[in-house]
Amino acid sequence: MKLWSKGLPTDKKIDIFTVGNDRVLDLVIAKYDVQATLAHGKMLYKVGLLSDQDIKGIESGLLELAKEIEEGTFTIGEEFEDVHSKIEFELTKRIGDAGKRIHTARSRNDQVLTAVHLYLKDELSQIKSSTKELCEVLLEAADTYKKYLLPGYTHLQIAMPSSFGLWFSAYAESLIDDLYFVEAASKVVDQNPLGSAAGYGSSFPIDREYTTEQLGFETLKYNVVAAQMSRGKSEKSTAFAMSTIAATLSKLAMDVCLYMSQNFGFMSIPSEFTTGSSIMPHKKNPDVFELIRGKCNRIQSLPYELSLLTNNLPSGYHRDLQLLKEGIVPAIQDLKACLELAIYALKNVEVNTGILEDDKYDYLFSVDTLNGLVQEGMTFRDAYVKIGLDIEAGNYKPVKNVKHTHAGSINNLCLDKIKEKLAKA
Repeated sequence: MKLWSKGLPTDKKIDIFTVGNDRVLDLVIAKYDVQATLAHGKMLYKVGLLSDQDIKGIESGLLELAKEIEEGTFTIGEEFEDVHSKIEFELTKRIGDAGKRIHTARSRNDQVLTAVHLYLKDELSQIKSSTKELCEVLLEAADTYKKYLLPGYTHLQIAMPSSFGLWFSAYAESLIDDLYFVEAASKVVDQNPLGSAAGYGSSFPIDREYTTEQLGFETLKYNVVAAQMSRGKSEKSTAFAMSTIAATLSKLAMDVCLYMSQNFGFMSIPSEFTTGSSIMPHKKNPDVFELIRGKCNRIQSLPYELSLLTNNLPSGYHRDLQLLKEGIVPAIQDLKACLELAIYALKNVEVNTGILEDDKYDYLFSVDTLNGLVQEGMTFRDAYVKIGLDIEAGNYKPVKNVKHTHAGSINNLCLDKIKEKLAKA
């Protein structure tokens, strides 16, 4: 069944090619199509286009379908082009002609748009929640380990003292920046396109404000052409927001992989969180973080993929837009899984509290020694030259275990301020 079918056959090869992966991908938006269809039906009843009997049957049929979708028994067979045709078919089969009336004043274009907007809105909310949870895990670890020193590196060379508190909370604050992008994407998708039909509106006396309220959208897309143009923009906005989180997660995962290596030995995770080698019995590999890194790097390419699909399309609908789902749906699932596993693993991370006992960190506090000379009256440039020459000549006497009061420290005030930002994000 096809919503656009006039009873004429479609070539089998054309059918296979044009349907693509829609039957599989559409399962994720099935419940949202039911929600939108119910709101549309109620609106049609409100404006007098459906009878009392029609709306009762539609509500009953859609609630049955919603239950089947939730239970996982709803499927889309090869005889259906997409989820929208399957839902209309099932509705008509169960309640009769009222199912045929539900498409009044609606096009498959705004039907897809509305379901996708609802889907993206819901997924962005979940991504935001998981990102905030990860921030809380990082801030808790920052508070727990704020007094333990961690060597800072620049150019992958030993630089200055830092702390685990500073490292953990840095990623938390970076993720808060990412949440601002999520909020921006949420505002883009939180606009109701239902009622825009094929992108040029409807001559029926529809009430778009009513469906906006029914579906819980913040506002509606007033211009019907703009509503159709949101196809692609909504997905790209979501993809850009996801890519910022992915970039932070990828960097975090890289740090963990580096810090877990024996050459660094800064931290570890329990053995049951690692994998082994088929030939080397001693291996405990951080595969979880390596996959987070890889998946998140792939997610960062998504905005550009979606841009290439849409960047030269004129206004109006084009079948190219169908391909947007093939990128955005798997990426959303991947990002949610990466966030979940990062939270799970980082709750169990163990830090090395004796890192600076290694001789290679002898010069880590050279800047503190330099600053001490400046405080005693020497100019900064003279102190810098003196310490540099002492190091070159082998005369510098490193002072380890200096009280951690330098710029690399983290204090309760700083942590509290980051928590305040998180609460507002």
